Amino acid sequence: MKKLELAHLIESGAHFGHLTRRWNPKMKPYIFMERNGIHIIDLTKTQQKLVEAAENLSKTAADGKTILFVGTKKQAKKVIENEARKCEANWVSERWLGGMLTNFSTIRKSVKRLNIIEKQETDGTFEKITKKERLFRTREKDKLKKVLEGVETMNGMPGALFVVDIRKESIAIKEAHRLSIPVYAIVDTNCDPDEVDFAIPANDDAVKTVELIVSYISEAVMQGNNVAKEKKAEEEAEMKRIKKEREEKKAEEKKARDAAKKAAKEKEDLEKIKKDEEASSGKNEDTKK
Repeated sequence: MKKLELAHLIESGAHFGHLTRRWNPKMKPYIFMERNGIHIIDLTKTQQKLVEAAENLSKTAADGKTILFVGTKKQAKKVIENEARKCEANWVSERWLGGMLTNFSTIRKSVKRLNIIEKQETDGTFEKITKKERLFRTREKDKLKKVLEGVETMNGMPGALFVVDIRKESIAIKEAHRLSIPVYAIVDTNCDPDEVDFAIPANDDAVKTVELIVSYISEAVMQGNNVAKEKKAEEEAEMKRIKKEREEKKAEEKKARDAAKKAAKEKEDLEKIKKDEEASSGKNEDTKK
């Protein structure tokens, strides 16, 4: 993918790290300098890592795997939801439920419960229950919807996680690691880049930076989705072609069998007629004698 312009990264404030006293020494390779007690991130490294992450996530999407966007902090939640929707991905922007990945079957039960209540609202069930029960179920639905909306369509494990603020989303990252799911993340100067599989050094507190980077990743995932859709269309077309060939072959084989049966029947009929004629001729000879 094309690199993000340095000017855009600078304009968004992507280069501003945390106070030097709050830094994590493992971020040293990504720090350009110190200014007024604040670490300045090397944006050329940000560019490089961002392109690599985008290309990898695009390939993941192209393989038909889903990407789970995670960001529950105030600066990220709206961006995470909007960009995930845009690229048809799943997301968690309100609260990470413990076991979202490691106890996925329980999460799916909660999603099923949400779907049942939503169906009851439209199939007439709500009209048959008391006002108190309707209120109770509506509140239950709203509560479930708030935390599960982004994963309602997630029927299996994601192919990768993209995270904003690895300190805040540490539980999600630990669950992903337990299941060998790769984690891509925006990593600020106060974080440990070794906690994720792919770190993108940048300011994870500035809304503009988060918007810029998450939007870039979303675009990459969309490109991967398009490749996946093309592959699926080609596979479906190939399956239809193979099915058509099989049907045509079966039809030809049936036609050949029917023709063979017809020929055998005609031969049998001719032989019968011949025998009848011979028998009739023999009787006539006997009569003459």
